[in-house]
Amino acid sequence: MTKRRLGRSDLFIEPLVVGTNSVGWTADEPTSFAVFDAFVAEGFNALDTADSYSRWVPGNDSESEKIIGRWMRERGNRDKVLIFTKVGSDVGQGRRDLSARHIEEAVEASLKRLQTDYIDLYQSHWPDPETPQEETLLAHDRLIKAGKVRFIGVSNHDETLLAEALATSARLGIARYETVQNEFNLYARNKFEGPVQDICVREQISCIPYYGLASGFLSGKYRTETDAAKSVRGKGIVAKYLNERGRRILAALDAVSARTGAALAEIALAWVVAQPGVAAPIASATSLEQVRSLVRGARLKLEPADLAALTEAGR
Repeated sequence: MTKRRLGRSDLFIEPLVVGTNSVGWTADEPTSFAVFDAFVAEGFNALDTADSYSRWVPGNDSESEKIIGRWMRERGNRDKVLIFTKVGSDVGQGRRDLSARHIEEAVEASLKRLQTDYIDLYQSHWPDPETPQEETLLAHDRLIKAGKVRFIGVSNHDETLLAEALATSARLGIARYETVQNEFNLYARNKFEGPVQDICVREQISCIPYYGLASGFLSGKYRTETDAAKSVRGKGIVAKYLNERGRRILAALDAVSARTGAALAEIALAWVVAQPGVAAPIASATSLEQVRSLVRGARLKLEPADLAALTEAGR
């Protein structure tokens, strides 16, 4: 594989990031350690988390960062991995918050949980309409100058906010967002495809999209309401994906699978990896077999005709 540069930063990754929103939720600590170990053993190095993962579980308090921190301490591998985390979600302050004060407090809490003195990529998680982007970007820039953060990125921002942020950084001569983390997969296309993607390609910003497998739908394991009812994460699948377009995408994936022998999840990831402006999809795993499948997907090269057929099926 060929490492891909994140924006204009000094961060280089293989085309897969392990997502950790399931860590401390559907994946306990021993399972998470095993998944991380297998991921790194395959030559990958980037883990994506957030200070809000997985606070939606009763009793959890940013468990994902804590478990990653304990894993890095036990393995002694901080210099071998890249840690991406996020700030701005409601972690008790009552709103989405990208104010300078919150960022300065939140980064210290994340560093403590992660048991590290720096974060490789610190991302603004959600737009905050109450805080000017200038304030947010200046706060991020101070963290970079202090050595607490290496580079910054943004998540869930549209083309208007992204363009404004880039213009603000250029005007002030401060650090800019090097990555965009928006939802993007064969089914959900509009949060990246089009204007955001155009900005990323033009300005050399890398997309590290989340939900690369559409919450598992693109693996083909949810084809009926009965299938979806079998898992915690399947409950929202029926209304969101089990429709005419969803079934059309699954049929296209089935056809490519028949030709290549690859699993549907692997093909779906390979399609994302092949899109302009994308550095690496984010995907989570709760078993070693899932890790192996994700790795195969990141390494799979699809024929142009297959890419075109998949693209058309999901329009």
